[in-house]
Amino acid sequence: MKDSLAMGFSGPMVCRLTGVTYRQLDYWARTELVTPSITAASGSGSKRTYSYGDVLEVKVIKSLLSSGLSLARARQAVECLRRSLGADLASSSLVLSDSGSVLAHSDGDLVDLLRGGQGVFNIVPLAGVVAELTTMIRQSQSMTSEKEPRTA
Repeated sequence: MKDSLAMGFSGPMVCRLTGVTYRQLDYWARTELVTPSITAASGSGSKRTYSYGDVLEVKVIKSLLSSGLSLARARQAVECLRRSLGADLASSSLVLSDSGSVLAHSDGDLVDLLRGGQGVFNIVPLAGVVAELTTMIRQSQSMTSEKEPRTA
């Protein structure tokens, strides 16, 4: 998996890994919801290259939209994730309330937020999103390596 993480992911690969359409991904890049960190588009026919973090953001947005959240609220959630860059997302939960989004790093943080009466709208455990993305990347890599001709 490390090779793909270092090289990045093409737009079509991001779509396969996350379940978004290419049109959605293109729109999100043009509106700067999720821009490719490795290689941005530089005109017609150019190819974008996304980092693992970018793909994770796309996956989280897709999960939020699928659960009925508006694109504007998903945008707020992504901003929260970006502020918490470097956090262990696999053991965190994204908490969306009426007043904004917070990343709870432990069950204790989550309980404190709930106890504080934040009016929680939605809780997204990121472990499932991270695990699903990792599995999809591994499956994609194994399919790619099976297609490559073997050299002696």
